[in-house]
Amino acid sequence: MNVLQALVLGTVQGLTEFLPISSTAHLVLIPTLFRWPDPGLTFDVALHLGTFLAVAWYFWEDLIKMALGFFESFRKRDFSDPFQRLPWLILLGTIPAGIAGLLLEEKVETTFRSPLVIATTLIFLGLLLWAADWVGRRKRPLTDARWFDALLIGLAQAIALIPGVSRSGSTMTAALFMGLKREDAARFSFLLGFPIILLSALFKMKDLAALNFSRDGLPFLVGMTASTVSGYLCIRFFIRFLQKRGMGVFVVYRIALGLLIFGLFLSGNLPPALHL
Repeated sequence: MNVLQALVLGTVQGLTEFLPISSTAHLVLIPTLFRWPDPGLTFDVALHLGTFLAVAWYFWEDLIKMALGFFESFRKRDFSDPFQRLPWLILLGTIPAGIAGLLLEEKVETTFRSPLVIATTLIFLGLLLWAADWVGRRKRPLTDARWFDALLIGLAQAIALIPGVSRSGSTMTAALFMGLKREDAARFSFLLGFPIILLSALFKMKDLAALNFSRDGLPFLVGMTASTVSGYLCIRFFIRFLQKRGMGVFVVYRIALGLLIFGLFLSGNLPPALHL
């Protein structure tokens, strides 16, 4: 992998991780279409570290308050304080995805990487996102989130292990169905993804042993940096966008991309399985 390819894939990861359009679908489609070499598992670590740093960069004040609130909750047990309750909600919401990831890791990396699976989930979850944005009350602030909200949104995050679903897309869909405001649905989605993205990066750290820094070190750093910067800018833009606009443009994009993948597969331009 050269530096330009690393820059493109890092930027794509940063943008698509936080928009509800599936980062996996883009990261497996682009190298396949352009006949780029397999970037390898070590580059996957760079992408995950980059998006982790993007969330930490944008939400650093909230994360500090949540960390302090988490330890304070052991002493006061005052879950009416949102910064004492929110860390526990995120912990609860992380459990389903953690369990699903351990149980389904092999299928996620093999069977679920079919273009037909990715195209189908892009379209189906796009329609669900449209329905949630349309019927959801969109009045509840994040400070009103409760245990059942966290569990349901956490289950939605577990479903996002299937390529094409989109972690941010599935969690925001669930949050909108639960009546959260659009921008608060996005905030909770990004905060909920913080531990999962970190755990995923740490789990794949073992692959760094195979990294040849003299050859692959620069693409690794470029990909991670591009993912961090583009991810931060994407979060900043998206939350502001949702204060004024709905999910319609992303629904249309998901359906169009799903139909494109169907067409490419049926025309023989995509293999039966896609890999990153």
